[in-house]
Amino acid sequence: MVPLWVGVVPFGAAYAVSARAAGISPLDAQLMSLLVFAGGSQFAAVGLVAAGAGPWTLVTTTLLINLRHVLYGVVVGASTPLSGARRWLAAHLLTDESFGMHVAHGRGRPAFLIGAGLSLFLVWNLATLAGALLAHALPDPTAIGLDIVFPLAFLALLVPLLRDRATVAVAGVAALGSWTLGHWLEPSLALMSAAAAAAACGAALRRPTSEPS
Repeated sequence: MVPLWVGVVPFGAAYAVSARAAGISPLDAQLMSLLVFAGGSQFAAVGLVAAGAGPWTLVTTTLLINLRHVLYGVVVGASTPLSGARRWLAAHLLTDESFGMHVAHGRGRPAFLIGAGLSLFLVWNLATLAGALLAHALPDPTAIGLDIVFPLAFLALLVPLLRDRATVAVAGVAALGSWTLGHWLEPSLALMSAAAAAAACGAALRRPTSEPS
């Protein structure tokens, strides 16, 4: 997970800076990182607060942004034995990055999943604290190219999983579907729709053929 910190640290700090600029106190910004722990949703919430949006708009927007976690949860719940407090902890700590790492290297291992999530949780919250304290002394992460870290990291996780024609086809449907639907739908809805299409493709390709009678 350490290479992903390169992207997490500046964006966590940038979130805190944006929150302060929107009139959110350092304590509330830190509590959001502790209790919500969802980078995209936190940035969206800050923007909505700055625009004067109401609570229902905040809730609806962040729910749509995080719809993909429904899919993550289904995959993790089906492949990894979790119960009691560990299930709740894993759900809270689940992120795009920890899910990708879990699928690539830790499937079926609860400690791996929770450890990967806890790694980013600690780094994100420390970065939030640093951003709240340093405020405008930090540069925009996109201005120095750090926003490329996450796509490259996920590409590195994806490529080893493309082991046969079926997985290549599923990845292709997901990529093409996300790109195409992204022109008409909200990003999270486009992602969910593309994922459903890719899952259907995978199920069809993996369906066992019946023996002739």
